[in-house]
Amino acid sequence: MLFKQMIKKILNWRMFVATLMGFSAGLPLLLTGSLLQAWMVKEQIDLKTIGLFALVGLPYTLKFLWAPIFDRFSLPFLGRRKGWLIVSQVLVTFAIILLACSNPTKHPILLACSALILTFFSASQDIIIDAYRREAIVDEELGLAASLYVNGYRIGMLLASGGGLILSAYMSFKMVYLLMACFMLIGIVTTIFAPNTNTAHLQAKSFEEAVIKPFSSFFSRQDALWVLLFMLLYKVGDSMASQMTMPFYLAMGFDAIDIGIIVKLYGFWATIIGGLIGGILMIRWGIFKSLVLFGLLQGLSTACFIFLLSHQNLNVLAAIISFENISSGMGTTAFIAFMASITDKHYTATQYALLTSLMGVPRVFLAAPTGYMVEQLGWFNFYLFCASIAIFALFLITWLHQRGSDHINA
Repeated sequence: MLFKQMIKKILNWRMFVATLMGFSAGLPLLLTGSLLQAWMVKEQIDLKTIGLFALVGLPYTLKFLWAPIFDRFSLPFLGRRKGWLIVSQVLVTFAIILLACSNPTKHPILLACSALILTFFSASQDIIIDAYRREAIVDEELGLAASLYVNGYRIGMLLASGGGLILSAYMSFKMVYLLMACFMLIGIVTTIFAPNTNTAHLQAKSFEEAVIKPFSSFFSRQDALWVLLFMLLYKVGDSMASQMTMPFYLAMGFDAIDIGIIVKLYGFWATIIGGLIGGILMIRWGIFKSLVLFGLLQGLSTACFIFLLSHQNLNVLAAIISFENISSGMGTTAFIAFMASITDKHYTATQYALLTSLMGVPRVFLAAPTGYMVEQLGWFNFYLFCASIAIFALFLITWLHQRGSDHINA
């Protein structure tokens, strides 16, 4: 009976929409990342120029700046969220086509502008999808919806990066990008047939309300700054450890082929499975309990890398990578559901964009000095430190829960 109930919750229209929207959001990400880098390398663009192209990803970090537009205004078709979403997806599709028609050698400026346009519309799509998911999904299903959304997102990324690279061996990069533009039709069709959120009555009445209220509403709530600190600590240890995994594997004597097969094969599917397990368990356990238990597993899996220092064989590597990716998938699911749960439905787009932007920036800066930390601490102490950060996050979320913070759901 319990199994049938779980299947029924997974196999419904809301979860199907969450998965396909995740795919639509994940597909454009690496079209301006690894796949574009491969194209530029093939065209013999110098490494300095390729490095500078990382700046086209800025819209993903700054998306909270224009998110209030989507809370303030509605388009005269398809409803408050779906109208904006269909427009953003169509523009993403045309931006991919524009990128396909660019020439890295003859028109590098046009290529850069096309990539920047794509990331802007892609980030806009992310804003609206996050808002739609929060408003369309009931609270008890946020975890499962988050897991399916993230899994769809990863499949989209895999198609764009791994799939795109494989296809580039058989066709030109221009044709690869045009094919990727066709895959955006999946998101467009999903949006057309997805149910509306019926939140028009929550729309901001003025631009001032759309810009100022989301921030004042969030920071006026109990323990807002403590909650932001928790959000920083919860995934930062995992991010810092991940930054050094490749140098660590190589330092332990594993060759690139073994790492590629195990990390990509075991790692990808383990993350997918972990996210799905996390989403299912969250239906029974709720957000708070899941955050704590998945956070414990996340910290423990990071500490397990220490085991490789004395057991350097492929079976141990595969086991640790599987455990780390499963627990990371579970933790990410709980974390995304938590972020969604603490947003106000009046300002979903702006608050969610703010949280994802703010949490992305510190992780980048804190992960940057990890190489220096390894040199000073050694591998054992480095991974022990990364694992211990999770302990502080779990103490903090438990304290907030016990004091009845209105950000923390039981």
